[in-house]
Amino acid sequence: MRYVVAIPAILLVAGCVATVTPPRVEVVAPAPAVYVPPPPPAVVSVYVDPPISQPPPIAVGWAPPAMLVESPPPPPFPEAVWVGGYWVWHGDWVWAHGHWMGPPRPNYAWVHPYYEARDGVVIFIAGHWSAPGVAFVPPPPSLHLTVEVALPGVVAGPRPIGPNGCFVPPPPGSRPGFIVPAPIGTAPAVVTGAPPVVAVGMRITNSTTINNRTTNVTNITNVTNVTIVAPASATAGGKAFNSQVPARANLAAAQPSVVKAMAPEPASTKPIPSYRPGSKPTPLPPAQAVNTSGAAAHPAVAQNGRGAEQPNGPRGQGPNGGANKPAGGPQQGGPNAAARNSGPNPNGSNHGAGQANGAHANGEHGQPAMKHEEAPRSAGNEASSGKKPSQVAADKGGPKPRNEADKKPGGKKEQKKESKKEHEGEPGK
Repeated sequence: MRYVVAIPAILLVAGCVATVTPPRVEVVAPAPAVYVPPPPPAVVSVYVDPPISQPPPIAVGWAPPAMLVESPPPPPFPEAVWVGGYWVWHGDWVWAHGHWMGPPRPNYAWVHPYYEARDGVVIFIAGHWSAPGVAFVPPPPSLHLTVEVALPGVVAGPRPIGPNGCFVPPPPGSRPGFIVPAPIGTAPAVVTGAPPVVAVGMRITNSTTINNRTTNVTNITNVTNVTIVAPASATAGGKAFNSQVPARANLAAAQPSVVKAMAPEPASTKPIPSYRPGSKPTPLPPAQAVNTSGAAAHPAVAQNGRGAEQPNGPRGQGPNGGANKPAGGPQQGGPNAAARNSGPNPNGSNHGAGQANGAHANGEHGQPAMKHEEAPRSAGNEASSGKKPSQVAADKGGPKPRNEADKKPGGKKEQKKESKKEHEGEPGK
């Protein structure tokens, strides 16, 4: 027994320590959940008649939905401005469909809509026209507004999820409530090509400016590009995003979108007035389904290969001096839209579709132009063509005789009749 106790003591003195290795346990991390954008709900799509001065701000109790996708056609004339393509308030967030229009007055500039997250409430100012030298003025922090009352039956969405300050709605397909911080004057359409947002983190910064003057004006109008940055944790695909995007609304809206959520065309081309607090609610059309197939949203693009032209009237006005109708609406689209507007543009340049080498390929009145070989022949041309009169008549669309004998009095038919009579008179027949 004394030897048994001594051996472990000797091993301890020599520094030999017996260790026991625990069994290896593999911990498998769960795969990250793949975000699948839900089908977008039906939306009310309208054309909005923008005011010619900055409208008063309003307070809305929940964030606007994710952006929709549009396919802007080419501008119908050099001074045309792409307006719309954003969410406006009309007792609910309503989609103001994009369209080209001229400034209502000379040298007026377009001001993009303003969204601001302020302590769980959205401060909204609709897009509008601004007179020369008039800068946009954001609502002061001390301004207190009463939250707007929604229309009957409208279900409120989530409050804005993100930091306080100016923002734009999230990219198409994003989770409801999330916002994207952006500088004042940013076109909402810049997020069209960005991935959907599922968490806070995406932001927009100005990249390039032409105007280097330092003033106290907060509205920036000479931005040529913006930069969109998002960490991997903020995007639906789990990948970081960093991209420069054109700041112009029509170029930004033309980007390929990650989620196909095409804005429906308004049922009527008649624009509704801009919302005014305390005014009588404007009747709205029924909600329409959002196109998720990714097909071209603008009918004029699919039919003509380009956008429908503006009515040939004064700048910023439509036919008969009335309000300018949005280009590309149902009344102005269609196969004959280009022919109706193929004449000279009142602004001094021709923008009609279907012109070749300065001539109207569709004719003066929208009729198809004849090819040289299809031109009508005169009497002299018929004689010199080497064709018989019957062939000429057939070429012109007249009935073509079956053969020459059928049209002559003494043809084969008459000869057969006479021969039959002779045989009947012979004996034995």
